[in-house]
Amino acid sequence: MKYKSLIKRTLPILIGGIAGYAYYHFIGCRSGSCPISGNPYISTSYGAIVGLIITIPSKRNSKS
Repeated sequence: MKYKSLIKRTLPILIGGIAGYAYYHFIGCRSGSCPISGNPYISTSYGAIVGLIITIPSKRNSKS
């Protein structure tokens, strides 16, 4: 049961990191003047952070 929870938390972070690197590789700024897309480490980190934000559960209001 713990493995499923771990996979649900880490998979979006890994996918976000891969998407961030793909953004750098295919779309990124070639001159290096763009702060996010000009550096592969920063764009990968931003993608992983977005994946982390997706995994944070939101509060749901329950009407009882």
